[in-house]
Amino acid sequence: MMTGIERISRNLQRKKADRIGLYEHFWGDTHKTWLSQGEINENESLEDIFGFDFAGSWPFNFTADLDFVPERLTEDEDTYTTLDGNGATLRRHKKHDTTPEHIDFSVKDSRAYYEKIQPLITPSERRVDFWGYAAAKKKAAEKQRFFVWSGVNVFELMHPVCGHENMLVGMALEPQWIAEMAMDYARATVAMQEMLFSEAGKPDGIWYYEDMGFKDRPFMSPAMYKELIQPAHKYTIDFAKSLNLPVIMHSCGFVEPLLPGMMEAGIDCLQVIEVKAGMDLLRIYKNYGDRLSLMGGIDVRALYSNDRKIIDAELEAKIPIVKEGFGYTLHSDHSIPNTVEFETYKYFVEKGLELGSYTG
Repeated sequence: MMTGIERISRNLQRKKADRIGLYEHFWGDTHKTWLSQGEINENESLEDIFGFDFAGSWPFNFTADLDFVPERLTEDEDTYTTLDGNGATLRRHKKHDTTPEHIDFSVKDSRAYYEKIQPLITPSERRVDFWGYAAAKKKAAEKQRFFVWSGVNVFELMHPVCGHENMLVGMALEPQWIAEMAMDYARATVAMQEMLFSEAGKPDGIWYYEDMGFKDRPFMSPAMYKELIQPAHKYTIDFAKSLNLPVIMHSCGFVEPLLPGMMEAGIDCLQVIEVKAGMDLLRIYKNYGDRLSLMGGIDVRALYSNDRKIIDAELEAKIPIVKEGFGYTLHSDHSIPNTVEFETYKYFVEKGLELGSYTG
């Protein structure tokens, strides 16, 4: 049986391994729920329990003002609102994990960005968790997992500063601002990767998170992507390729129209292929699977059902087809919530890997 490093190294080149790859993301509530139910022990990791092929580290802090202490502005029984070091006012839920609600941003246009944020986006060792990265890298090597540097790329670095609406309006009305802001973050990312890798060693790959779509639409046209975002993507990905590191890019939402441009920028694998946003794993595999490895695209709503027949139908419709290209990794099309039972997810993994075996 291959190790995770061996398997994923081949998978990302679309070369045959012993089976398809395996990885998953979970909402924080899921681990807590399974722990409270006695399904897992406090010192057990889900990576070990399910035998995932990947491990990673998220070592960068891109909060603009590192010295700003977040201020809690309002609070009620269910939520609290804070002002953070990006000048963003965000509302979060207390009782469950979810993305924060955007309330307000001090940066709404180019002038505010150049005055308040750009001077702060400087590569700095203060922004890098050298120790955490090195410890995660060592543990991954001991477990023989494919180790990735994980972090957000420029789209996901810009909107925490100015919000999606201001950023997208800026793409149309102040495109030079958005292009320059993207490159500011790209250069800082690469500079800090150089710092980190020279001191703590290279990872096995790079995993960028970049949510560029919503339901049935990307946030921008392919032309706008190529003009404003792709140059920054290419800058960061070119650096990875100079170190012979493959690049995985996560993107929630419907991003299929952007895929040709993302592939031109150099990505090796697309993850998460969100079904409820309109993404179709089989269609994407048919159109791009000979040039692009794929991870995800299994409708997480099948797991919500906790019904093995529904899970079987979802897996049997997809795995036998996408495994033929040798570049597929089993993963849901989003994070696993706490409504999915432990035994359900365990069955999902067992069934998926059974279908995804290349060894008979």
